[in-house]
Formats: sequence, structure tokens, C-alpha cells
Amino acid sequence: MVKTNKLNVFNDPIYGFIGTPNELIFSLISHPYFQRLRRISQMGMSYMVYPGAHHTRFHHALGSMHLMTKAIQVLRMKEVAISEDEENGLLCAILLHDIGHGPFSHALEGFVVNDLSHENLSMQFMMELNREFNGQLETAISIFKGNHPKPFLNQLVSSQLDMDRLDYLKRDSFYSGVTEGNINSDRLISMLNVVDGNLVVEEKGIYAVEKFLMARRIMYWQVYLHKTGLVAA
Repeated sequence: MVKTNKLNVFNDPIYGFIGTPNELIFSLISHPYFQRLRRISQMGMSYMVYPGAHHTRFHHALGSMHLMTKAIQVLRMKEVAISEDEENGLLCAILLHDIGHGPFSHALEGFVVNDLSHENLSMQFMMELNREFNGQLETAISIFKGNHPKPFLNQLVSSQLDMDRLDYLKRDSFYSGVTEGNINSDRLISMLNVVDGNLVVEEKGIYAVEKFLMARRIMYWQVYLHKTGLVAA
């Protein structure tokens, strides 16, 4: 049997080549729980209006992880202390943050099982994976729950300017063809810093943040809440 070093590279249309940082990440991506995301539409029924919007949660999860690696590099360059365990926790948490999504993502959320959000399902998946991987996801689960003692780690995964939002806006804009939603994720990430334990954006990044907020608003007006997509769901 041929042995491999359990590393892989994905060619992403948004960012180019995305690598797997370590064997744990590779194993999580290879797991059937994660592979099912290849069949989960990122934008629900939006393809009824924007025919190119057929990308999946698999694409989005890998893109979010890629942005997280860049954010970690930027913060470390600015002398923010992030241990190897915290880095793995961040990468695993952002990679698995949407693993609980069902068919057509938000479009059918709550229809199949009442009062059960994809966040709750994601947590159940992560708990089971943590058992399979002998407790290697403890830090990731703490970050995903927002319980990590370093607030900026939680905020990188879930906040008003997290890696999830930075990826889905850029990705959904690309695949839907709605250019108004395109954002400069590189600029935003390069302006990140940590003050008093919290994630902040440096003053020079204020215009990039304004563009981000406007892009998000336009994407909701024009794409996510389009009447045809809503009626189709």
C-alpha cells in the first residue's frame, strides 16, 4: 500500500491553492461527516435567480479555513501570542463551523426538525468527531462555543467581522455574479489586531470595513432575500 504524508492541495477559484496545514485537518476533511458538505448548497435556492450559485458548504469551509491561516499569520507578525494548540483550535473550529447544515442550508433549516439550528447540529458533529479523534478538538469546541478565555480567538470564528463572513461574502458574490458584494478580504485581514484581548481593526482599515458593511447589506437586499429565492424555499 502506498503511504502518503496526509497532505493535500485544493485549487480554489477565489484564493488559488489552499493547503491542508496538518494531518488532523486532512483527516477531518476526509471524514464522511465533512465530505457530505460537497452536496450541501451554500446559497439554498438562490440558483433559481443566479444560475451560477451552485457552490457548496464544502467550498466555503475550506475558504474560511484559508482566511483563518492568513489571519493567524498577520496577528503573529504583530506579536499576538497564539500557541500551536490555539492555532489548531481556530482552524478546526472554522473548518467545522457549518458541518451541521442540512439540504439547501438555511432554506430548509427548521423545516426538517423544528427548533434545531445548524449551530446545535454542528456542535453535535464536533462532539462526536472529538471522541473519534481522541480529544483533539477540545480547544476547537471551546472556541466554537465562545468560551475560550482569549476573546479574540472566539471572535475570529464568530463576530461581526469573522472569517466566516469574509469568505461567504466574497464567494457568494463571485458565484452569483453580483459584483457589489465583493470585498477586499486581504486588506481587512491585514488590518486586524488585538487590544485588551479583543479583536480590533486598525484605523487605516476603516474604509475597508465600510465597504464590507455595504457589501453585506447589498448582498442581503439583492441576493439572500430575493423574493424568488424566498418563495422557492
